[in-house]
Amino acid sequence: MEKKPALVILAAGMGSRYGGLKQMDHFGPNGEAIIDYSIYDAIRAGFGKIVFVIRERFRDDFVRFFSGKFDGQVEVAYVMQELDRLPEGYACPPEREKPWGTAHAVWVAREAVDEPFAVINADDYYGIDAYATLYNFLTTPTPVEEYGVVGYYLDNTLSDHGTVNRGICEASPDGYLQNVEEVVKIERKADGTITYPGQTPGSRQLTPETIVSMNMWAFHPSYFDYFETHFRHFLNERIDEPKSEYFIPTIVDELITSGERKVKVLTSEDEWFGVTYQEDKPIVMEKLNKLIAAGKYPDRLW
Repeated sequence: MEKKPALVILAAGMGSRYGGLKQMDHFGPNGEAIIDYSIYDAIRAGFGKIVFVIRERFRDDFVRFFSGKFDGQVEVAYVMQELDRLPEGYACPPEREKPWGTAHAVWVAREAVDEPFAVINADDYYGIDAYATLYNFLTTPTPVEEYGVVGYYLDNTLSDHGTVNRGICEASPDGYLQNVEEVVKIERKADGTITYPGQTPGSRQLTPETIVSMNMWAFHPSYFDYFETHFRHFLNERIDEPKSEYFIPTIVDELITSGERKVKVLTSEDEWFGVTYQEDKPIVMEKLNKLIAAGKYPDRLW
């Protein structure tokens, strides 16, 4: 029997815009974090392992918060995303403070992952069906190994309290990702238009129906080898830039462009919501309470 897929949860962010560690903030009626709902959905979809990617500085608090919740239901592992965790031959510049980005966060999970795996953000709610979709994709045999991404409408992923970063997706008629662009500082203006700063003076506009990646991906262990090859090129060019980051959409776009991998765009009817700013918290709590009232979740998860 093949191994059940793993779920890699990116939880190493420090929550600078939120004002604290939102990964452990309470959103459910019994102190549940958003991650609790993600793990609950993943377990009932069939995932067999949870891998938390965190920082060493808050490891003890993090482990204490989640320890014992999932005993007997799923395997759990913790891996650290630290600045000095680089491919052999590279050293982190002493002035570097910013993590190396989401693509790097996935790579550090390689020590705990040797099966097909999904990737999510710790502070995002993706919906019940999204996990079933990922599980089916990762457990269905295909002639050629493919990766996948769950797409959402941009209009349903914006915050009313500030700008957000999103991976803008363009798909082919047969449902494969043609390219993905990491776009930063997207915001909805007072007149309803959605814009972001362009590389030239002025701003560019996006439609509400634009398909975006919310960092919900399906990969195979081959990702780790691909990453190291492409990340070395990144480091050769940008290792001395203190705020440079290597994002998942960046490596995915490079794999598509080079023809090394095809990436299937997976659809989900679920609503996405998350927290970027402290002002987002009451909205998320209200939405979770409505899902509980509708019978989607028990009042107490664990």
